[in-house]
Amino acid sequence: MAAERNAPSSSAPPAGGRDETPADLLRRCTTATLRAIAGRADLEVGYVAGGASVRGAEVRLPVPPRQVTEADLVRLRGTSDAVALRFRYHDDALHARRMPPGPEARRVYEAVEQARIEALGARRMAGVAANIAAVLESRSRAEGLDRAAKREDVPLAEAMRLIARQHFTGQEPPPSARIAVELWRPYVEEKVGGSLDRLGGLIGDEDAFSGALKDLLGALDLFSDNELEDQEKTEQEEGQEAREGEAQGGRDEEKDRQGDGAKSEGQPQAAPGSAEGDGEQEGLESAGETVVAGAGTEEPGGPSRQRPMFAPKGDAVGDKPYRAFTTRFDQVVAAEDLCEADELARLRAQLDSQMAHLQGVVARLANRLQRKLMAQQTRSWDFDLEEGILDTGRLARIIANPTHSLSFKAEKETDFRDTVVSLLIDNSGSMRGRPITVAALSAEILARTLERCGVKVEVLGFTTRAWKGGSAREAWQAEGKPANPGRLNDLRHIVYKSADAPWRRARRNIGLMLREGILKENIDGEALMWAHDRLLARPEQRRILMVISDGAPVDDSTLSVNPGNFLEKHLRDVIGFIEQRSDVELIAIGIGHDVTRYYHRAVTIMDAEDLGGTMLAQLAALFDEGEG
Repeated sequence: MAAERNAPSSSAPPAGGRDETPADLLRRCTTATLRAIAGRADLEVGYVAGGASVRGAEVRLPVPPRQVTEADLVRLRGTSDAVALRFRYHDDALHARRMPPGPEARRVYEAVEQARIEALGARRMAGVAANIAAVLESRSRAEGLDRAAKREDVPLAEAMRLIARQHFTGQEPPPSARIAVELWRPYVEEKVGGSLDRLGGLIGDEDAFSGALKDLLGALDLFSDNELEDQEKTEQEEGQEAREGEAQGGRDEEKDRQGDGAKSEGQPQAAPGSAEGDGEQEGLESAGETVVAGAGTEEPGGPSRQRPMFAPKGDAVGDKPYRAFTTRFDQVVAAEDLCEADELARLRAQLDSQMAHLQGVVARLANRLQRKLMAQQTRSWDFDLEEGILDTGRLARIIANPTHSLSFKAEKETDFRDTVVSLLIDNSGSMRGRPITVAALSAEILARTLERCGVKVEVLGFTTRAWKGGSAREAWQAEGKPANPGRLNDLRHIVYKSADAPWRRARRNIGLMLREGILKENIDGEALMWAHDRLLARPEQRRILMVISDGAPVDDSTLSVNPGNFLEKHLRDVIGFIEQRSDVELIAIGIGHDVTRYYHRAVTIMDAEDLGGTMLAQLAALFDEGEG
């Protein structure tokens, strides 16, 4: 490992060069090690704020601080190692083809697969094992696993990742996660203890491993027999199509050789190297995975299982109106009350480092948007004044009657309609990593831009207080688990910036979005109505609600005891109510996911570099409509 850590990088300055700073040396060595472990010299490695992410052959790692501590060094190395191992030991196409139905099954599938990948590296490289173990400890603390008191406080996927790691490598869970793991261990060992031991013998064969892993998920009751049969049928059909495609390709190739023998002699029958490279890149890019060392990848929440909030009056979800089992544990809280001041300052500094290359965007957006707003002013004048601007239209009267006093005019101060914009940001676990970083940047750019234009802005976030239900689920269990209980989790709605607070006072709060422990589950419909009702209470004439999300409401506790479309149906009902019957103008920005299936006015962005033009276009379109 020592040799790998100091291996040269083609894109870094020469080792020991005069201009090489300690930070440059750290990045160069980390980049070289990542490429060496991955076995991919073509990887392009960059350093950004937030979590690590992979898109094709582009890798982004967390930028190290200026003053690097031992903990920072280990965290960066562990993250880099996890990314490299995924390139080396993971087949994206096979992984996607075997992906089980249902969000909880997918999360556990991802978690155990990541444990397999990291176990392969840990068995062969002691340094990699130590680095990933250190990052696991850091992540467990950030997720609050050290404070878990009951099984519902710990996501099953997190517990399965650590239990599987122990079966595959023999390493104990991180100290901060041991209590959390023990809460789940009796249940997991009883259900699938033997299966995990058998999986440990298959970690070198991803095909066999993924097949056995699906059986394990079935034993954990994460999907039904019918879903498993449908999945197996789909795999068989895809395999048959692939074989038919290969056979057809062979026949076509034979025809080509017969029709143009001379040409075929100079060309290979296929381009396996090229095809494999393209396939690997396409798989990574389409997955859009965010890799966090020691934590695995999180499946970006799809629209599969979902739930809503209080539906507009008269609306219903399925045959029953949407409701919450109890609201007494729900919380609306200011961002500064969820984090210590020192931690909030550190998170803000992390966000600032990501904003460095976007400073000019804010000024350009503000100038162009302000011109758009000012163009909507109605200009009018007061005449026959004793002072002001000389009214040239009255000059003839003055010449005809020199005794007449001079006439002046002044422009009336006529402002465009008062406007308030509310930014509602999804703070769910499916937004972890790069998506939540982009969301925080979105809030930063929009809030600063609109404030410069004299438009009031509030920034809100929504998540839950616990994984898998929290106190609401406990109350439901205590009452005998009545059927169709409605929402079974404790809401947490966060106010990062109120509309009347100046940006300079609230800017530090935006960094809280980068704190992993804050990201849990999401109930979009209720959050949307909460933000909508806040806007209706405002005095401004024009109210705009902008939602930044991945478009997928998911809460396992609620969906496990309600209809499968409970959350999604309510979200659609709320969106329909706002778009069709409310004066609030609704627009959505999807972070890496298409949200147009929910919102009439929506756009999707994949990276912060797309924010400037996209946001300007959307806001300009709104103000153009208002002008018309």
